[in-house]
Amino acid sequence: MTEAKRETVIVIDFGAQYSQLIARRVRENHVYCTILPCYAKIERIAEIAPKGIILSGGPASVYAPGAPRVDEGIFKLGVPILGICYGMQLGCQVLGGKVTAAKSREYGRTSGTVIDPAELFADMPKELTVWMSHGDSVTEVSDDFRPLVSTASTPLASVKHKTLPFYGVQFHPEVTHTPKGTQMLKNFLTRVCACRCDWTMSNFIAESIDQVRARVGKDTVVLGLSGGVDSSVVALLLHRAIGPQLHCIFVDNGLLRKDEAKNVARNFNTALGLNLHVVDATDQFLDNLAGVDDPEKKRRIIGHTFIDVFKAEAAKIKGAKFLAQGTLYPDVIESVSAKGGPSATIKTHHNVGGLPAELGFELLEPVRELFKDEVRQIGLELGLPEAQVWRHPFPGPGLAVRMLGPVSRPALEVLRAADWIVVEEMHKSGWYRKVWQAFAVLLPVRTVGVMGDERTYENVIALRVVQSEDAMTADWVQLPYDLLGHISNRIINEVKGVNRVVYDISSKPPSTIEWE
Repeated sequence: MTEAKRETVIVIDFGAQYSQLIARRVRENHVYCTILPCYAKIERIAEIAPKGIILSGGPASVYAPGAPRVDEGIFKLGVPILGICYGMQLGCQVLGGKVTAAKSREYGRTSGTVIDPAELFADMPKELTVWMSHGDSVTEVSDDFRPLVSTASTPLASVKHKTLPFYGVQFHPEVTHTPKGTQMLKNFLTRVCACRCDWTMSNFIAESIDQVRARVGKDTVVLGLSGGVDSSVVALLLHRAIGPQLHCIFVDNGLLRKDEAKNVARNFNTALGLNLHVVDATDQFLDNLAGVDDPEKKRRIIGHTFIDVFKAEAAKIKGAKFLAQGTLYPDVIESVSAKGGPSATIKTHHNVGGLPAELGFELLEPVRELFKDEVRQIGLELGLPEAQVWRHPFPGPGLAVRMLGPVSRPALEVLRAADWIVVEEMHKSGWYRKVWQAFAVLLPVRTVGVMGDERTYENVIALRVVQSEDAMTADWVQLPYDLLGHISNRIINEVKGVNRVVYDISSKPPSTIEWE
C-alpha cells in the first residue's frame, strides 16, 4: 500500500492526557492515525485528506478566555468528526449549543442509556457503562442536534448533528473503563467514516522497504545500534531493504548490563548477518565521568562522549551518507501543553543517540510513525527473537543513571550483578512480560548489617518495578512478597558489598521511572 492510498484519521489534540491513547485505539482497528495540535492550519488538515477527525478532550473550559480552539473550517470539510469530552463541547458550541459549568464534577464510571443508537451505538445494549471526567457539560443544543445517550447527571451525554457528520460523546470511549468504547470507535471508523481498516504492520514493512530503497539508492547507511528494541527493529528493517549497505555501530560505554556487548555481537552479527562494528570505549567514558555526581552533567558527558566515539567510527565507513535512528512517534508529536506553553524539561532524554547535524548525514527514521507496541509487532514479523522484542526499555546513559553519585568501576560491578539477578528472577517467575520495567538502583548510602555474626557497613540496592503503556505515566507494581523476598535474598547473598534491599513504591507522577 502506498502512502498516498493510506486511509488516515486525524486526532486534534487540545492538551488531553489521552490523545495518544485515542490514536492507538484507532490503529488497533487497522486505520492509520496521526495527531495534530489544535493550532494546525486547515490547509494542513485538508492536505492529509482524512477519512475522519477526532477532537480530543482537554483540561480547559471552552468558554474561558484563551481556551484552545480549532480552525472552524474543519466542520465545512464534509469529513466525519467525533468530539470527545472537550471536543464534543467545542463542536456543540461552534454549531449552536451551550456549554456551562456542571453543578458537580462527574468523574468515574457512570451508567448511560442509549436513546438513539444511530451509527455510533449500533449493535450495543441500551444500558452502557461509560467513563466520565468533566466539570463542564453541554446543556443546550439547537434543533439541528439529536441526543443519542443520556446519564443521570448529563442528559446530553452524546449527540449527533442532523445535517453535518458531527458526533459528540461527553465520556471517554478510548479508556478501558468504558467497556464498549472500542466498539464505539470501531463504529465511527467503519459505519461513519467507511474505512477499509486495512493498515497493518505487514503493509507498513513493505511500504517502508520500498521507501528506503527509493531514497537510499546505492548509498551507505550507518545506524547506532544499542541492542534495544527500537534500534534493533530499525536494523532488521533496513537490512531487509538494503542488505550490506547498512553498517551498524555498537558503542560499549562500560555502563551496560551484564554480557551486553557479547549478546549484541552474537545476535546481530553471527545470527542475523548484519555488518556490525563494535567499539569498546569503556575507558574513555569512565575517565570522562570520574568524580561527576550531578545527574544532568553525567548525561551531557555521556552524550558528548558517545557522539565523539560514534563520529570517529563512522568516519571509517566509506561513502556513509545516511544516519538511521529509532525515533518513535511519541518523540515527534506536536503536543499541546495544558498550560498553553511548552512542557517543562524534567531531565535530558534517556536516549543519547540523537546526533548533531554537523556530522553531515541525512537522517533516516523509518519507524517515526509508530508507537512502541507497533514497533514490537514489526520486530516479531521480521524475525527478531522474542526475548529481544519484549526487552524492557534501558536508558541510553545506562547504569550511570541508576547509580546515584559518581560512577566508578567497583560500583558498576555491584549494580550490574544486582540488576542481573532482578532480570533473571523476573523471567523465572513469569513476571518479566507483565511489567514495563524492572531494575536495580544503587543508592549513595551505606547501612549497618550483620553477616556471620560480624558487623557490616555496606551498600543499599533499591528495586524499581513499574507498569506503564508509554512511560508518560507509570504505577509501581505490587509484586508477590515471596518473589520480592527471593530477589532480596539473592542480592544480599550473592552481591558482595550489599547488605540491604528496599522497594520503590512511588508512581509517575510525581516520581520519574528512572532515579536520575
